[in-house]
Amino acid sequence: MAPADEVQLTTTGWPWRTGNSFRLLDGGAEFFPDMLAAIEAARDSVLLEMYLVHSGVVVTRFLEALTGAAGRGARVCLMFDAFGSLGLSRADRRRLLEAGVELRFFNPLELRKRLGNLLRDHRKLLVTDGCTAFVGGTGLTDEFAPGGSRPAWREVMVRIEGPVVADWQRAFARIWRREGAPLELAPPPPCEPRAGAAGRLSLSEARQRSVLANGVLRRLDTSIQRAWIMSAYFVPARRVRAALGRAARRGVDVRLLVPGARTDHPWVRYASRRFYAPMLRAGVLIYEYQPAMLHGKVILCDDWVSVGSSNLDRWSLRWNLEANQEVADTRFADTAAALFERDFAVSRLISRRHWGERAWLDRLRENIAGAIDRHIDRWRRPRRQKARNE
Repeated sequence: MAPADEVQLTTTGWPWRTGNSFRLLDGGAEFFPDMLAAIEAARDSVLLEMYLVHSGVVVTRFLEALTGAAGRGARVCLMFDAFGSLGLSRADRRRLLEAGVELRFFNPLELRKRLGNLLRDHRKLLVTDGCTAFVGGTGLTDEFAPGGSRPAWREVMVRIEGPVVADWQRAFARIWRREGAPLELAPPPPCEPRAGAAGRLSLSEARQRSVLANGVLRRLDTSIQRAWIMSAYFVPARRVRAALGRAARRGVDVRLLVPGARTDHPWVRYASRRFYAPMLRAGVLIYEYQPAMLHGKVILCDDWVSVGSSNLDRWSLRWNLEANQEVADTRFADTAAALFERDFAVSRLISRRHWGERAWLDRLRENIAGAIDRHIDRWRRPRRQKARNE
């Protein structure tokens, strides 16, 4: 495989690749079986990068598939975030290592790092045999699987085949090299020229100015018909809020799909809600998802779609490694729009007229959460940590 440095990046990030196939996977009942089947079919390599990894039913199923792949002679490389995978038991870690799986943890926690411990790998990526990739926002935890005592967390993944998969393999190799030795793999099989959708990687490297965020801003500013965003933790930077307002005022159908009362981080929701009033005044429609915990991250601007791990919040763009798949294709955009429409139908539309009449206790919580958010927003990564990761 070519070293990551040999990939010619454009001024806006990774290059566009044509001739790809993209399939949107709606919920754990769709994406977990597909991901497991891809691992079970792998013969050469399995590359898995994850943030949330907690021992349970889902992890057990993946361990069986991963150790089985290693037993067949495939090289299995796992990059788990050191903080997000604290719930992975010692027994499960030992089982992976004993099976010949290569297991590494991104940025292990250490007291001496101080704020450097906040740098996290929030990406969710699976690549098998250099032919198939999965990108989105899931974790390897039971919350995303249907059939539990509570409704499964609302999540979306995209299955990818075609030339852009080689770029995802290179992106994984960059993180693997950062945390250890270079990753030497056989080159991905050549892709036959074919009709298909255009796509490219969109990555955020935990910098003040994110290629991923800048790309979304350009799409918002050039959108004509629609700009719909699904986000689990929507605490956007001022420039994102301004772009949404500009789009709505020039007549674009701007909608936000955000969590309702069912959320794993209620104070983040309160921090987000303090931005509702100005966006509502600008004409942005805001929907709060009701059936379950909303964890998906999808952006739809006209016929352009971005699916991945980024919530477009200030914290993740500054402190996290994020990864999204961009797709420019009318049919894929229509599929994404249909998914949004189904979720809008089971969500609560926030009324601009009634928003000012909400309870005083909610206002107090929003003010407190806002003060905390402003304080945290002043934190900066140590220079040594910046130099290492940029």
